[in-house]
Amino acid sequence: MVPAVPYADPQGDPFLRTRFALPARPATFLRRQRLVQHLDQALGTPLTLVNGPAGAGKTLLAADWAAGLRQPVAWLTVEAGDRRPGVFWAYVLQALRACGASASDAVGAPADASLVDRKLLAALAAELNERDRPVVLVLDEYHRMTAPEVTEQLEFVLHHAGRGLRLVLVTRTEPLLPLHRYRASGEVTEIRAAELAFTSEEAVALLELHGLSLPVPAASALVDRTRGWAAGLRLSALAALESADPELYLKEFEADRSTVADFLLSEVLRGQPEETQGLLLRVSVLERFSPELANALTLRTDAEPILAGLHRDNAFVEYLGHSSYQLHPLFREILRAHLRVRLPGLEPELHLRAARWLRRSGILPETLAHGAAAGDWDLTAGALVDDLAIGQLFTGLRSDDLTQLFSPMGPEARSPATDVVRAARDLSRHDLDHGLAHLRLAEEHLTDDAPDLAAAQLSCALLEALAARLTGSPPRAERAAAAADGLRQEVPAHLLDKHPELTALLLTHLGSARLWAGRFEDARAALTTAAAAPGGASTVLPREDALEHLALLDYLDGWLGRAERRALAAASERERAGLPQPSGSGIGQLVLAAVALDRHELDRAQALLDETAQLPAGTHDPVPAAGRALVAARLLLVRGRARAAVDAADPDVSAVVASPWATSHEALVASAAHLAEGRPDAAAEVLQGVSVDQPACAVEAAAIQLATGRTGAAIDLLDGIRAGGHAGPAVTVRAALVRAQAAEGAGDTASARRLVANALLDARRERLRRPFLDAGAWLRPLLATAPLHELAAGWLTPGPPRHGEQPGPEALPPPLVAVELSGRERDVLERLARMMSTEEVAADLYVSVNTVKTHLKSVYRKLAVNRRGDAVRRARELRLL
Repeated sequence: MVPAVPYADPQGDPFLRTRFALPARPATFLRRQRLVQHLDQALGTPLTLVNGPAGAGKTLLAADWAAGLRQPVAWLTVEAGDRRPGVFWAYVLQALRACGASASDAVGAPADASLVDRKLLAALAAELNERDRPVVLVLDEYHRMTAPEVTEQLEFVLHHAGRGLRLVLVTRTEPLLPLHRYRASGEVTEIRAAELAFTSEEAVALLELHGLSLPVPAASALVDRTRGWAAGLRLSALAALESADPELYLKEFEADRSTVADFLLSEVLRGQPEETQGLLLRVSVLERFSPELANALTLRTDAEPILAGLHRDNAFVEYLGHSSYQLHPLFREILRAHLRVRLPGLEPELHLRAARWLRRSGILPETLAHGAAAGDWDLTAGALVDDLAIGQLFTGLRSDDLTQLFSPMGPEARSPATDVVRAARDLSRHDLDHGLAHLRLAEEHLTDDAPDLAAAQLSCALLEALAARLTGSPPRAERAAAAADGLRQEVPAHLLDKHPELTALLLTHLGSARLWAGRFEDARAALTTAAAAPGGASTVLPREDALEHLALLDYLDGWLGRAERRALAAASERERAGLPQPSGSGIGQLVLAAVALDRHELDRAQALLDETAQLPAGTHDPVPAAGRALVAARLLLVRGRARAAVDAADPDVSAVVASPWATSHEALVASAAHLAEGRPDAAAEVLQGVSVDQPACAVEAAAIQLATGRTGAAIDLLDGIRAGGHAGPAVTVRAALVRAQAAEGAGDTASARRLVANALLDARRERLRRPFLDAGAWLRPLLATAPLHELAAGWLTPGPPRHGEQPGPEALPPPLVAVELSGRERDVLERLARMMSTEEVAADLYVSVNTVKTHLKSVYRKLAVNRRGDAVRRARELRLL
């Protein structure tokens, strides 16, 4: 006899109707169409799994979807008592009846709470299989079902029900069903935590339903912090509504003091066994961790199965692959706060255990972070130095992070490694006094007979090379490089391979010191090797620095185009690595400014020079300081501000060794200023301090000697330039023009034209205008001749008229360039325009009559005139008055 359909479960308790009802969606519920559409696939597969952590929005999603279906939906919220098979199947059958898909009397009902008849399950499966339309059975909170026999029975019914049943499991954990079989046959639809997470746009819409209007960037930040966790977003929104500034609250709220904390602690932590709670609290000090590291913190050996179980149960423990885990960010925040309350004083010890384990494992960044958090600076600095990673304080990628990490290190930490780090930190900020003092302390403790100190000694060699560069001491740099060569043999090869930035930095410092010393070829060798350093992003800053120094070498040798290309290549290195614009000492921009000046692009030169004024890196580095002084002084000279140019030419850096090229260029500026102000003898006297070993300086000196009337001295300087050198067009063009002027003065016009023609050909390729502008009025008649005019047209002088254009009948030939007069020359010219006599001009300017006459000769020469009236008229044509 078939038993009658009961109205109570096998224990005699009435069925609870609330377990069959679809959960109500609150007014703030957000329908997410992408998930609904994915769930629609459940109608085509026997099994659907909605698997995510507590508060992920699984239940409301499934309820919202089920409410929109046309076919019958049987909903059952599983409870802990359903672990007994008879109770579970009694509720399943009642859920089917509640949705109108009632099982017939032939199926019957379980009579025993602990058992279910196999015949009942077979009858149910057979009856479902005969349905024209499948019934959807949603089992919510299925993670509460821990009885393996129930899951086996459910899989039996699902398999034999065929197309008559669509089973949807809403769960926090992985069910015991053979999911691999369903996946292999394409018979399962899965929505997991990653898909359940809210996007930034969905978060904006959800917050709007709560009455909060938040811009997408702010919502994105909240999504990042909560990982799109639905409950976290909703609880945060509710709390923000009570804040005076909701947007600021959502940006800065303290997770451990919020309703989010209450939810996670009650739903996740307190439901775990004591040993699991202890593990979670301790690993909360870690960003990511392996089971072995978790064991080191807990002093246990069972972390691996615990972590695997927590991940499987969606307990806010995320598996990253390769035996690595991390906690959900909000959960981690809350656990760390809870750790401080439950186990006060343990956190530093946990950081120290982590640092020691990570150091043994060779994982440097995390070692440093935990060592610093533990306040063990000897360990932290020792890890950085022993790993040969001291160069990372100078590479631009981790420099700021490392500087900030070591900033709390106090004077009580007194080991060689801490002194090395202090020295590196100070030198990276160009604090020479403190940096050198700490470097001396470190080196005093790193004796040759001390064991295993090669990495620290090699780190000191790098800092010695940097100190030599910043103090302008090439011999010191050579000693540091020699010491480094010997120490490399004592350092494990894998460390040198791991940190190519150390060698690249050392070579760049050595090259810079050699450049300062005027040893251009030796500097080029070291810098070329540094510029080709391997290592990708880790060596981008030394590569950029080396390229910029090579660009300066090219410029000083007269190769403008090559210098420009190298400077731009250095900028490209920086841009590809995403470093700040600009970075480093600004040598590349100084080179580009100097090139622009030689091309007579004065506004561009000034703009580039102004950009470098904000770079602190060059203030104590003699090479960029001298380069900046050189460009600034030459710009002032071009604009007629001779006195200001002399002041600007001093690089204002203290160097142990004077630089021959920097000193020579400073003397050339002073000499040119004397000449501009009408003191040719003083100009010639200053030239005694110019090094003729530098071809560019020798040529500039020759031009000034010629301008003072010392033709023989000028030619001797040019003849003294060694043959076979590396002088580029900026040097050879100036030399040719000096020789051409001398030849023209001697009456050898043919030689002068030939030399000017060669100069024009070389200069045109580089767009090199400055030597011609500085040459003086003697050049104008030569350039007016047909062959030379054609060579100059279009880039140095205006080209021929375009088709159909006719020059005005009274138009004078255009000037070669805008004439630059010194400030004093302008003063004299303005008084000439007022019809003042030579004596009146002298009295008005408080100078001698001879000085006025000297200025007049210079003005006549520059304007290519011979008389006062012509000078005034020409100056007005050129808009100089």
